[in-house]
Amino acid sequence: MAIIFQWSGKTAGGTIESGEFTASTKEEVIAQLRKKNITPTLITEKKAAKKLFGGFGAGRVKDKDIVVFTRQFSTMIDAGLPLVQALDILSTQVENKTLAKVLLQIKEDVEAGSTYADALKKHPRTFSDLYANMVAAGEAGGILDTILNRLAAYIEKSMKLKKKVKGAMVYPIVVSTVAIAAIAIIMIFVVPTFSKMFAALGGTLPLPTQIIIKISNFLGGIGGLMVFGAIVGVVVFIVQFRRTEKGKAITDRILLKLPIFGVLINKVAVAKFTRTLGTLISSGVPILDGLEITAKTAGNKVIEYAIMDVRKSVTGGKTLAEPLSKAKVFPPMVTHMIAVGESTGALDSMLGKIADFYDDEVDAAVNNLTAMMEPMLMIFLGGSVGFIVVAMYLPIFKLITLIK
Repeated sequence: MAIIFQWSGKTAGGTIESGEFTASTKEEVIAQLRKKNITPTLITEKKAAKKLFGGFGAGRVKDKDIVVFTRQFSTMIDAGLPLVQALDILSTQVENKTLAKVLLQIKEDVEAGSTYADALKKHPRTFSDLYANMVAAGEAGGILDTILNRLAAYIEKSMKLKKKVKGAMVYPIVVSTVAIAAIAIIMIFVVPTFSKMFAALGGTLPLPTQIIIKISNFLGGIGGLMVFGAIVGVVVFIVQFRRTEKGKAITDRILLKLPIFGVLINKVAVAKFTRTLGTLISSGVPILDGLEITAKTAGNKVIEYAIMDVRKSVTGGKTLAEPLSKAKVFPPMVTHMIAVGESTGALDSMLGKIADFYDDEVDAAVNNLTAMMEPMLMIFLGGSVGFIVVAMYLPIFKLITLIK
């Protein structure tokens, strides 16, 4: 799990700098600082309590806020306004208070002689490595306004992709939760009423009725607490296990192999990889830096390791398509199209086309998933409730037959 670390250290020139890094361990922070020729003097984990009790994440900067700021900033730069003046104006206009404070700090750094990209890198919680590196490429090429527009478009498309995935996951979770809650209420509160009535009547109950009553007695007593405790324990274990590097890698590998969700996760990963790498390359970011940034933002450890292996092969002089095909993570069509893009010198354009194609594939996968899950969940809910109702009414039908 990513943790926010606050750090301070000395540069090669002897000046003291400080900032924040998002990483899994302190060792990762130290490695990142050493890449920047900074000797760390203090690294501490930033506590999340302030965020929790200070308005439930009120200090968070959302993607939507970044998109609006980026588009406005691009328009100002294109109109010829100096960086400092544009930042000063936007820091007073943005609605998000946290973003306003960050922009003021960036403005001060730029006024002190820092580049805009270097100033952004001091705020990794707000501006990602991808954002900062693309800005650096835009500053170096003198096309900052164009790069900012590309960034805004990229973030908007990423937001749409996240929304699709969340929509696919939320529906079955909500319906399943409601179904389980309804069955639990029937078993704990309704079935005992029938059970008392049957006990007063005496006689031997039908087998389905006996099964339902035994389950109801189990859930109504200590068994219910045991089941609830087991569920909570499993959830806590999975969360803690995923906080470790090995645990996240194992669970991510399992997720990719799931029958229905695995296909969706793989398509989302391909869309994200091609969109991110294509945007970085078209903006002038070197391919090795682009691959490293893409790996960090993959969101899946299996995909991340595969991309880093590809990066090593590219460093050794190989093309991008060859190690990608050996990784066996991306579909053959993707590697073939990337090979064509490399041979024609239009890799960034080809990556964009692949991303657009897989965005449509994600749409189709989400629709198929919803179409499949809906009848399955309805059958589960209807079948479970129907079985309970029939089991409860069987003794009554038997009693009516005996009376007749």
